[in-house]
Amino acid sequence: MTLYQLLNQFIRRHLRHYLAAAAMLLTVAILTVLIPRKVGAVIDGMVAHSLDSQGLLLELATLVLMGAAIYFLRVGWRMQLFAASYQLGVELRTRLYQRLSLQSPGFFQTQRTGDLMALGTNDADAIELAAGEAALAGFDGSMTFVLVIGMMLLGVDWRLALVALLPFPFMGWAFKKITHHVHDASRDSLDRFSQLNDQVQETLSGVRTLRALGLEQRSASQFAELAEQASQASLKSQSWEAAYEPAVGGALTAAGALTLGVGGYLVWNGEMTIGVLTSFSMYLGQLIWPMFAAGWVLSLLERGKAAWARLQPVLDEELTVQDKGQHETAPFGTLSLQHVIFAYPGQQQPALNDVSISLAAGQTLGIVGPTGSGKSSVVRLILRQFEAQQGRLEWGAHALADYRLHSLRSAVNWVAQEPFLFSASIASNIALSNPDATRAQIMHAAELAAVHEDILRFPEDYDTAVGERGVTLSGGQRQRVAIARALLTDSPLLLLDDALSAVDTDTETRILQHLAQLRQQHSQRSAIIVSHRLSAVADADHIVVLREGKIFEQGRHTELLAADGWYASQWRYQQLEASLDAA
Repeated sequence: MTLYQLLNQFIRRHLRHYLAAAAMLLTVAILTVLIPRKVGAVIDGMVAHSLDSQGLLLELATLVLMGAAIYFLRVGWRMQLFAASYQLGVELRTRLYQRLSLQSPGFFQTQRTGDLMALGTNDADAIELAAGEAALAGFDGSMTFVLVIGMMLLGVDWRLALVALLPFPFMGWAFKKITHHVHDASRDSLDRFSQLNDQVQETLSGVRTLRALGLEQRSASQFAELAEQASQASLKSQSWEAAYEPAVGGALTAAGALTLGVGGYLVWNGEMTIGVLTSFSMYLGQLIWPMFAAGWVLSLLERGKAAWARLQPVLDEELTVQDKGQHETAPFGTLSLQHVIFAYPGQQQPALNDVSISLAAGQTLGIVGPTGSGKSSVVRLILRQFEAQQGRLEWGAHALADYRLHSLRSAVNWVAQEPFLFSASIASNIALSNPDATRAQIMHAAELAAVHEDILRFPEDYDTAVGERGVTLSGGQRQRVAIARALLTDSPLLLLDDALSAVDTDTETRILQHLAQLRQQHSQRSAIIVSHRLSAVADADHIVVLREGKIFEQGRHTELLAADGWYASQWRYQQLEASLDAA
């Protein structure tokens, strides 16, 4: 879809507003072209002494009323037109947000956050201006141009009109050349702004790391360089947009000179009155706006086209995980992976290779293995953040893909290794999974996650604001708040993806004991615990050891110790490490 097709569809949906604005603009244009004719008639009447004082006052009052009507009509059409055009910005931003919220992590691995933010600000604004300012200036300028030229040709003197129009083809040629440069410069300006936006977002997100490494000056220099590049790109874009004005000025100056020369000759020979020449000169002056409007419209449209060329691919980007399931109910029963083969986009080496795992309702599955063995990949496939290339994933009687995404994900409480906390109170972050939860329920969930006592130490306890991304909390506190959030609802499956990595062993033991008690109360609630710390999965009903994307060992804790493989050696090492730390 091109920008013009987008604007055409939008204008059709808001036709009432545009028609009302067009009617007001037409009235304004008619009144505007009538004023010079009336002024010319008044001048000729005064020169011929055929207009008395009473008649002059009446004519002047009429001109004042026409001017007042033009003022109020201009206010009216602006309210009608911009009320509609601003809605386009709302629609585009809403579409962008909805599309981004449905995209999987694979999409965001190839996109820059600052660039996506720029699409919802600068680029959406540029398209919105094309629907508002450009439509306004284009319609108003075209209508005024047609009426003024018509009055010059038919109502004043066609000979003088043809002479005045001689420079205009040269102006059109200049517009064509300038427009090409405006498009390229606008695209570069938008790209530079995106880069600057991305630099700011990354810098603010990693400000503590920059300070720790002493890179403040280096970061400031990089920002200054990007800011200068963005400034130069914007200046270049504005410079080319400003090039329309000299082209218009040159054409109108030439037209004015030709008009005075030929018009003066006609007046000198008695073929034209001074009043008629005055009217024609006023009409020529009224062509200033249509000519400037043409340049303004072309500039806005080219900027809008450049913005749409950046925004459209994101809006039309195919979802990597399709939501085409038929089942609205939450899944329940045995969760299984059967001969699954999965590789991340752009990767040749499979992250999971012929993996088969089964988890019955009410049981706990532990997944362990060295770094890069594919532990988190299992979690991502269960959450349908990615799709497996081969094999089958089932939950209950249906494949995972047969469930609607909202139904599937509502059945899972997932706690990542690096959980995300919003810039709100601790209570609000815990209640995110259940907004209707009472304070007592929130506190109970925090007790289960062994974070209640930590929260009470804050000056405002549960009402303490955690700051952006939970910056006021430690890593272990953030993980435990996220666990409390997950425990606030009774979803059939709890997924802990190395969610205890930042807590000490004593706190880990307390949390695991609470989870065991909770599973006894809810016998059909399953759990998958992914961990590099084997003590976290020692009590699991089944443990899977992954290495290089394959199942290397599996069984219960005692069975794996008896097998004396990777699990047993890692268990002995971690137990020795824990005893040394305790000493």
